[in-house]
Amino acid sequence: MLGDRLRDLRRQHGLTLRDVAGQTGLSVALLSQIENGRTDPSITSLRKLARAFDAEVATLFHEPDAPSVHISRPGERFLLSAPAGLIAYERVTPGRGDLEVLRSVLAPGDVSAEGPRGHASTECVYVLAGEVVVTIGESDHRLVAGEAATFDSRQPHRYRNDSAANAEILVVVTPPTP
Repeated sequence: MLGDRLRDLRRQHGLTLRDVAGQTGLSVALLSQIENGRTDPSITSLRKLARAFDAEVATLFHEPDAPSVHISRPGERFLLSAPAGLIAYERVTPGRGDLEVLRSVLAPGDVSAEGPRGHASTECVYVLAGEVVVTIGESDHRLVAGEAATFDSRQPHRYRNDSAANAEILVVVTPPTP
């Protein structure tokens, strides 16, 4: 689905794979693999692609034919990968453009971004297991399993695991503009 959407956007903009590679710094081979569904892009790559198409990252996942009932099963979810030390996410929801639910397991030392960043949405992070430090603006909030923080995500924010054990979170974003 993502590969098809990226191919459609590229063609709508009248761009070749080489053009997109030049704008993003991603290789033509990687772009071809993403478009053909042979690899999942990292969050960093998705942000570069969104900039190339002058779009929000959420636009890349918009599914015009998303079902009215979506069943999400482990092992079948789209994975938003990340470089070592950054959080990878599983997409729990389809790309209807109204709501994004992401699940993530944070290893000790993992962070959601190199530095706090904001985007125009409302966000809620719910800690399923372990503990996570949520930075919102200038404040750090230590949350443990069963606790949640909801905030205006235009404020720069990020999540990190300062503990010695894995932590698991659900992140809910509406509208989805990561």
